[in-house]
This record gives sequence, C-alpha cells and structure tokens, in this order.
Amino acid sequence: MSLRVYNTMSGKKEEFQPRVPGQVGMYVCGVTVYDYCHIGHARANIVFDVIYRYLQFSGYKTTYVRNYTDVDDKIINRANERGISSKELAEEFITAFDEDMDALGLVRPTHEPRATEYIDKIIEICQTLIDKGIAYESSGDVYYRVDKFADYLKLSKRNMDEMQAGARITPGEQKENPMDFALWKGAKPDEPSWESPWGAGRPGWHIECSAMSSSLLGDSFDIHGGGRDLIFPHHENEIAQSEGASGKPFVKYWLHNGFVNVDQEKMSKSLGNFFTIRDILNTYDAEVIRFFILSAQYRSPIDFSDQNLAESQSGLRRFYEALESAELAIEGLDLIENCDEGAKVEEKFREAMDDDFNTALAIAHLFDGVRTMNRLVATKKFRKKPELVAQVADLHKTILRLGEVIGLYRSQPTKWLEKVKLAGLAKLDITEEEIGNFITQRLTARAEKDFARGDEIRDELEARGILLLDTREGTNWRLKSAS
Repeated sequence: MSLRVYNTMSGKKEEFQPRVPGQVGMYVCGVTVYDYCHIGHARANIVFDVIYRYLQFSGYKTTYVRNYTDVDDKIINRANERGISSKELAEEFITAFDEDMDALGLVRPTHEPRATEYIDKIIEICQTLIDKGIAYESSGDVYYRVDKFADYLKLSKRNMDEMQAGARITPGEQKENPMDFALWKGAKPDEPSWESPWGAGRPGWHIECSAMSSSLLGDSFDIHGGGRDLIFPHHENEIAQSEGASGKPFVKYWLHNGFVNVDQEKMSKSLGNFFTIRDILNTYDAEVIRFFILSAQYRSPIDFSDQNLAESQSGLRRFYEALESAELAIEGLDLIENCDEGAKVEEKFREAMDDDFNTALAIAHLFDGVRTMNRLVATKKFRKKPELVAQVADLHKTILRLGEVIGLYRSQPTKWLEKVKLAGLAKLDITEEEIGNFITQRLTARAEKDFARGDEIRDELEARGILLLDTREGTNWRLKSAS
C-alpha cells in the first residue's frame, strides 16, 4: 500500500504524491517564544518529528522547516513586563524550547528559521501584494484585502457572511473591511521595529510564515503542518498571502494534529490544569510522554491524565522487559543468517504508518512482535534451538530499528527499567533496602515451612505498592503501579 495522508483541505485521505518524485518539502509552524512549552506543544512537535522520520525511512529526501516566531505581541508584552528586550526574551525561550525537544528525543529539522531573519522577504511580499491591489497601506500599517482573494476560507470552510456579521475593527485600526488582517504593523513606542516603505514597523504573525516557507521551500511545496488551532486564522491567512503574491498553489497537503485535553477538560491556566513539558518531565520519563502521544492517531484528541501516563509507562515497560529478556536469551549464541521473522512485523508496521501515519496501530503491531518474541524465549530448551534463536534475534533487531523510526526504545533496556523503577520507588514510603530485608525474611520463613508468614510479607509489600516475582534465579520485585 502506498502512503495516504488526510488532507485538511479536501477533508479526506489522499494518496501522497510529492510535487517532485522522491523529494518532500515540509513546513511546520513552530512556537512563539515567550514562555515554556506545554504538553500541547509536545504533541505537535512529536507528531511531525515522526512524520519527518517516516518520510525519510520511506526513501523520501525530505527538507523539513520548523520556524521560531521571535517577534510578536506576546513576546513584546512579556519582555516589557520583565524589563528586558524582546530579543533577549526570545533567545531565552528558543534555548528552552531546544532543550525540551532534545529531552523528548526529537531530531532537528533541516532548517529552523527565525522570523526576524526574513524581514526583507516579508517587506517584498507585502509590496507585491500592494502592487497587485490585494493589500493596502493605512497610517503606517499594511492590510490584506480578503475580498480580493476568491478562495478565502477554503481551508477552514467557514462562512464569510457569518464572519463578517460578527467582525469588529479594533480601536486604532483603519481597515477597509473588519475581516482584513495585518501584514505589517506601524511602530509603537517600546517595540522592536524595522524600516520599510511604509515607515518603521514590524511584521504581522501570518506573513512571517509565508516569507520563511517560500524562502526555504519555494512558492509551492508538499506538506504544511501544525495544530488544529492554527487552521483559522493562521493557515487560512498564509494561503491568502502566499497564493495572492505568487499566483501559484501554496501547499499540496495540509496536516493538522488534534488537541490535548487534561482530565477530559480543555487545558488552560485559569482551570489550573496547565502543564509545561518541564513540569511533566519532573514526574515522567521523556520516552513515556512520547509513547503516550504516539499511542493515539495524530488527528484524534488525546486526554492527558496521570492514569493515561501510568498506562503508557506500563506499556513501554513491557517493551523494554521483552527487549532485555531477548538480549539475555541470545547472548553469546551464534545466529543463523537470513531469518525473516522480523519482516512480517515490518510489513504490518509499514501498512499502519502508510495509513496516515497511524502510530497507534504501528505500536500495536510492534506489540505483536514482542509477544511472539516472549513466546519463543519461553520455549523449553530455547538456547539449543538455532532456528528459534534466529527468529528472536531478528525480531529484536527489527523492533529496535522500527522503534527508531518513531523515536522509541532508544535506551539500554536494563538501565531504562532500573531508572523507571527507582523513580517510582521514590514516590512510595519504602526503600530498596527495606524491600531487600522483607525478601530475606520471606525466604527464611519459606525455608522454615512458615508459608503463612511468607504470604503475609508478600501481601504487606503489595499493599505498599510492591509486587514480588519468584523466578528460577530468585525473587525479584517491581512496582505495582507499573504492572
């Protein structure tokens, strides 16, 4: 099956056919750098990181552009509150964003432009639109005439008459039509500004992305992505600006990820359910966050909650336990070449990802591979059966390789399992030493045939969140919350 993607413009899945065979240009709207990133930013960036990885895995030479909006009302206001320059504030939060994305295991895009680096291009587009009569200057501001673009609202499918009925002009604006939007804003006191044919000023938000995308990918390119909240007005206005200026189709496929709710409510600071990535990383491993986000199809809404994060940690733990078990089972053994057990898993994985990057289904197929691997390892006299050893080795290699495509299973299993276990233990009123003492007492009781006491110790530990596991090698333990 060839790759199919859901195009917001058409409202349906379409076969993916890039403009230039074998090559993809992709632009994704980045963050406005005035604060720390939240879980919604994590979702959007992880989603398009996986899309970028999979396009490359599928053989496409992909140019991925993700911008920084480093001049904006929010940046200016926050900088003024703190008594620093907009540039200083932007630099601070660009660094913070990069740190957060690195922690979440994202690969860096091909280009990471900043809006302030493209002021000349922004002015050029504005002038082109003015020359065409699509934009106009008004008291140092430049506005886009929406009634000059016949296809305005074609992405969001909104009704122009209804929107115009409710539109208002903000005091200080001198627009011909309340729906017209700003391309360039005349300078105000205590704001950064650049010289232009209309006087000193700064760009509007929407024009920045048109300038950066066209400079790095051309007037027309393959994929434009972002969160659903950007469909209107941001992406709608990008289309109007870009197609109005160039006269060419702007983007072939529009991809938008779904929202993140918190405990089934919309995330907002006023509700007290607003979590930054840094907040979450203080409690959960970065790979658990990634696993949680990829466990849902990217267009669907997801619900961020402690329960769902705990379930994600449990699911990821099962992968790492299986990988650790397989590594120990095949350690030191000679392997038969040309085993294709992993090929069956890869075929299903590709089918899922080719269906609009369905990571939830792709992970389910990887789980199938894990179950097969566990079953083979548990076979009696496994190490003396070369064909089974080869199948486990091939599955192990395949799961790691496909995991890299979606940015999972990056750690050494034993280290990851130990880290998560200790992090969970820190939340309980018990130490490793105490658990060890209980295990010793239980072993002594069982040796003395006092099985009732042994059961009491096991039950007491379980009540405190610790599960005991009796194996041929001895008694191990794990957190009940991760069972």
